[in-house]
Amino acid sequence: MTIHTHYQVIIVGGGTAGLTVAAQLHKKDRSLDIAIVEPSQDHYYQPAWTLVGAGTYDMAATKKRTADYIPKGVTWIMNRVDTIEGGDSRVTLDTGQSMTYDYLVVAPGIQIDWDKITGLSEAIGQGGVCSNYGHDKAEYTWECVKRLKPGDKAFFTQPDTPIKCGGAPQKIMWLTADYLRGRGLLDKVHVEMMSPGTKLFGVDVFRKALEKVQARYGTAWSHYTKLVEIRGEKNEAVFDLIDKETGEVSGQRVEHYDMIHVVPPQSAPDFIKKSDVAGPGGWVDVDKNTLQHNRFKNVFSLGDAAGTPNAKTGAAVRKQAPVLVANLLRVMKEDKVTDDKRYHGYTSCPLTTGYGEMLLAEFDYDNNPDPSLPIDTTKPRKSMWILKKYILPFMYWHGMLRGRA
Repeated sequence: MTIHTHYQVIIVGGGTAGLTVAAQLHKKDRSLDIAIVEPSQDHYYQPAWTLVGAGTYDMAATKKRTADYIPKGVTWIMNRVDTIEGGDSRVTLDTGQSMTYDYLVVAPGIQIDWDKITGLSEAIGQGGVCSNYGHDKAEYTWECVKRLKPGDKAFFTQPDTPIKCGGAPQKIMWLTADYLRGRGLLDKVHVEMMSPGTKLFGVDVFRKALEKVQARYGTAWSHYTKLVEIRGEKNEAVFDLIDKETGEVSGQRVEHYDMIHVVPPQSAPDFIKKSDVAGPGGWVDVDKNTLQHNRFKNVFSLGDAAGTPNAKTGAAVRKQAPVLVANLLRVMKEDKVTDDKRYHGYTSCPLTTGYGEMLLAEFDYDNNPDPSLPIDTTKPRKSMWILKKYILPFMYWHGMLRGRA
């Protein structure tokens, strides 16, 4: 493949956000010279990994070939990006080759920082240390769940950083608790969430619903508690205890575990952090409503790497993509964004609360409920489980990634 030195539009990242934007842009204007920079040959439907970890979804079904979702006529550059220079409208690849652009869409996703927890990289995938954050890891979660027996301790952790799907840490806990309940083991296995946060969920109406779920299972929940170390050889986890007044570490807690599901710290990709398109926290510095860069008007961003204060989910991308595409096309023609295309922070988090049931948390930037369905989704329902397991994957592969939804 010949890589040109200039493209009209370069999309950095061929994940959910990048492919969705590419498909929508290409549908709107097939004359556009678009390139996607994405090194991965495989594309995964990551929202199903929780179900894989609970033994109710096949990992192989979450995987497709990236090539099948690159729109025809769009150039696929199978490399990693090394640097972005917004001031020079330039992208440099890990091969050293650089390309300039008229317009840039930054959508590389989020970086998982396994090494930010001491001992985690060495321990993950064995000895009861598991995580659903990885196509090569989620199946081991199910092995750990199945092995739980009377007297065991199962912990579930959440970091103090933004993460892909903020509800994921507790979804697998509820499924584990339901699995244990179905086998008469729930009152014989200690199940506990260890979270540095202050509450079960940030939106009150859904928090209250989840508190009922917690009461149903009788699981423990420790707030102001942050995982900092895994001692795999001893099956011990070390947690910092955070003072709720000062935010400082006030002590430590060491727990023996038989199973510990770890959600690792996450951050903007390193190449974004060192780029001039980065803003606070290393995220791409964009207007939260228009998704246009605050300093470089020919740069846009969406998805997990964007510096927007919404929860990082695929549902957010589904709402962001048409806004970004409309604004990008308007800037191309009139050098300004549209007056009526704004993203207001919509996201949704399908919270599996047991096998065969789910509640759907939908909300905006202000943590106000933002429902899209004509039913009360604060109650766990079988219909929502069907949505999660069957309908949403179909919509993803055949709708979002094809530019249809």
